Amino acid sequence: MKRAILVHGWGGNSESEAWFPWLKEQLSKNKIKVYTFDMPDTDNPKINSWVNFLQKNIKEIDEGTYFIGHSIGCQAIMRYLEKLADNKKIAGCIFVAGWFNLQGLSEEEKEIAKPWLETPVNFEKIKKHTNNFLVILSNNDPYVPLSDKNIFKNKLGAKVIIKNNEEHFNNTKEIKEILEFVR
Repeated sequence: MKRAILVHGWGGNSESEAWFPWLKEQLSKNKIKVYTFDMPDTDNPKINSWVNFLQKNIKEIDEGTYFIGHSIGCQAIMRYLEKLADNKKIAGCIFVAGWFNLQGLSEEEKEIAKPWLETPVNFEKIKKHTNNFLVILSNNDPYVPLSDKNIFKNKLGAKVIIKNNEEHFNNTKEIKEILEFVR
């Protein structure tokens, strides 16, 4: 059985983005079980608390499991996968507005983001779990520099899709590429 684990972004929750309800409905129609979480201390996300939360709450993963992240949720997924036993395999990851660098932050936001930006990601460990990555970015995201697409391509071998005028995907209603990828 296929399953999808959806991890929201900074300041969000399991219902916060306009495309979440649409995606949950579409995946369910395709007989894919969807798991969502309200991550802890979402306005001040910390790597350890988010990864520990995922470790505690994700009960089962296998080669039918997809991870779908938005923004910092993508970072949380990668850092969760780094800590997973090497023999665990998943179907793939979809990263919407995922990032390794940020722009346009306030001084307070820069302090919150600093550990996420400065703690290295172990791409080799992540790739032990899947080689199936899709990254969806927008050409006018106020936070994510488009150059981050190269990191996803070069470090994870990700397929990258650049959408026009979707900003940070907070108000986007549908992202059909996710469904195509999961099918």
